[in-house]
Amino acid sequence: MPEVVVDGVHKSFGVVEVLKGITMSVERGEVTALIGRSGSGKSTLLRCMNGLESIQKGAITIAGHAVTADKAKLRRLRTDVGIVFQSYNLFPHLSVADNITLAPRIVKKMGRGEARTVAEEVLALVGLSDKFGAYPDQLSGGQQQRVAIARSLAMRPKVMLFDEVTSALDPELTGEVLAVMERLARDGMTMLLVTHEMGFARRVASTTVFMHRGRIHESGPSRDLFDAPRTPEMAQFIRSDIK
Repeated sequence: MPEVVVDGVHKSFGVVEVLKGITMSVERGEVTALIGRSGSGKSTLLRCMNGLESIQKGAITIAGHAVTADKAKLRRLRTDVGIVFQSYNLFPHLSVADNITLAPRIVKKMGRGEARTVAEEVLALVGLSDKFGAYPDQLSGGQQQRVAIARSLAMRPKVMLFDEVTSALDPELTGEVLAVMERLARDGMTMLLVTHEMGFARRVASTTVFMHRGRIHESGPSRDLFDAPRTPEMAQFIRSDIK
């Protein structure tokens, strides 16, 4: 069974229907990029996958968990599904180590020594072993975002969701974060990412999904979609991004 299954999902905010019958799946170890113009429903879909937004119709199963409104079931879902946003949301009064070990200790009841070991491992993975004792205000934006990724990885998730994680960063810092995500992809992490980084999507994502006005307009192998878009909307989107 695929690691992520989205079946006929509809989502509205008031009278505005944002998702209009989304159906898709992601296999274990696959990287899927969600692209499209602002307002096409990409980020809303990602938030629905983690139970941060409720849906009106359809079903979502991710990492073996059915996404429901049940709070206990959502807590179990979130132990297996990490999500990283464009805002880092680090606790400014806690060190990098404490930001990373907080959830494993509280949610997974991990001992202090084990949590410290996990923090060291994930910080090494994102290239920030030397920032173990630093505080968020001592880090660049790119470093803070990499700590946010490490914090999610410390929960040992089966699936990672990334929502425009580089949109607030300058090009150099963007490169730092994308390199971490590319490393995770090589290591076999199942990932869904909302991104405007078209080169990254084409190079790293096995599948790209182009969303347009709340629907999946095109989807398929990334290189095929970028090299030979099948619809005028996708072709125009790629051209406007290149410009």
